[in-house]
Amino acid sequence: MGNPFEAVWNTLKVTVDNANEPKHPLHVIEVGDCWKYLTMVEEFIRYEEIGLHTTNDDEVHELLIDIKKLCEEQSQKLRKFMINEGIPLPDVTPVKPESQEKEIPMGVKLTDDEIVNGMSLKLILSMQHAAKGQADAVRNDLGMMWLEFFSQWVTAGNTLKTLSRKTY
Repeated sequence: MGNPFEAVWNTLKVTVDNANEPKHPLHVIEVGDCWKYLTMVEEFIRYEEIGLHTTNDDEVHELLIDIKKLCEEQSQKLRKFMINEGIPLPDVTPVKPESQEKEIPMGVKLTDDEIVNGMSLKLILSMQHAAKGQADAVRNDLGMMWLEFFSQWVTAGNTLKTLSRKTY
């Protein structure tokens, strides 16, 4: 079994040793992971927008804002990477219009529990896809980006877990 410190050392060695070499193009699996993840994170942002327009709970509202900000940061970073690599961007769901929580009928409006459960599911999917992207990555720069995304979701997940316990 490998040593984590050895893995970090090997990554640093490859990064430093290959600093002057041209980057290899991404392979098709890496491109597919980028497309899928960007589409998923953009859809997650739309879900958060819906949640922001329907919740009246301050803690849920604050968490939605935090996770939306995280998704937007990841989306921008991945978009920039894809553009630099010459990968066309996927079509994504457009921004949801603003609405007032009280204007949405009760049978249509998501409850706070449903919003938190939806965020939990989307967070788990985001973590899984970031881990898959990291496992599929041949290039270290892309692998490190996936690792960064994964660690951000782990941090957000701890906050979400605490909120989930309060809602039940």
